Amino acid sequence: MEINVLIDEGLEGCLDVAWLESVVVEALLAENTDPGSELGLVITGQEKIRELNLVHLGEDKPTDVLSFPMLPDSGDEAESGTFIVPPDGITHLGEVIISYPQAVIQAEERGHSVQKEVATLIIHGVLHLLGYDHAEPEEQRDMQAREAEILTRIEEKGY
Repeated sequence: MEINVLIDEGLEGCLDVAWLESVVVEALLAENTDPGSELGLVITGQEKIRELNLVHLGEDKPTDVLSFPMLPDSGDEAESGTFIVPPDGITHLGEVIISYPQAVIQAEERGHSVQKEVATLIIHGVLHLLGYDHAEPEEQRDMQAREAEILTRIEEKGY
C-alpha cells in the first residue's frame, strides 16, 4: 500500500508521519483493501479545510475531516463508463484531509488524546473513501460501529 502523507507548513512535527501511515494502513487492512491501493492523507489547518468545505460542500466553516474518493461508485458513472481507471495497476482510493487544529479542539472536548482523535478521523475518512456513508441513521450506526472496531484494533496494536 502506498500512503502519501502531506503535512502543511506550520504543522510539521505535530504528528509523526510513520504513525499516520500505520493508522491508515491498519484501517485499510481491516477493510481487506487491495494491497495495491494508494491514498493521500493531508494534515492541514482551519483556513484550508474551511476553503475546501466551502468549495466542495457549500459549508463556509471549518470541519474536522473531508474525504475525496476516486473509486467509481456502483451508480451512473460506473455504468456509463465515464470513470477512467488509470493504467498503472494501482487502486487510487482518493484523499483524506484532516484539520489538525479541529482535532485538537475535539480531543479536548471529548477528554481524550489528540492522537486518538486524529486516528478516529483517519478511520472515518478512509471508510468514506471505501464507500461508507452516514446520511441515513442505519448507515451512521454501521459506520460508527466499524470505526470503533478499527480504532480498538489500532489501540490494541499500540499505535
